[in-house]
Amino acid sequence: MKFLEPNLVALNVKANTPEEAIRKAGQLLADQNHVDHSYIEAMVESYRNNGPYFVLAPQVALPHARPEDGVKEASVSLVQLAEPIEFGNKLNDPVKLVLALGASNNNEHLAILKKLMALLGNKETIEKMIHAKTYEEIEILIRGVEA
Repeated sequence: MKFLEPNLVALNVKANTPEEAIRKAGQLLADQNHVDHSYIEAMVESYRNNGPYFVLAPQVALPHARPEDGVKEASVSLVQLAEPIEFGNKLNDPVKLVLALGASNNNEHLAILKKLMALLGNKETIEKMIHAKTYEEIEILIRGVEA
């Protein structure tokens, strides 16, 4: 599993729409050959068809699609948006962090969600991720939940 490794994290990213933010997070996964480009478009289509159900916490979106849409390796990317974007989720908008998930089976999906819940279960950690200026600041937060 590739979880928020340096080449899967982009900070201060400019995006104007939810679709653009999802594509940028998905592109990080595709650039490392963890998903096919079809997976990125499947995440965007899921958003268009099902709405912003994946905006699971204030300021945090977890877009994903089905494994058969093009996952090659379980992985998670992070895009920290330069400016917040409204995804259409009344409870948790605006979004500042977009974490794209790719899992090829249920066990991987559960393992990824467990790691994300450990990381995002603390409001202070989310705030630190929103305001991080370097990957090293994110890495310290990741290590904190893996210890």
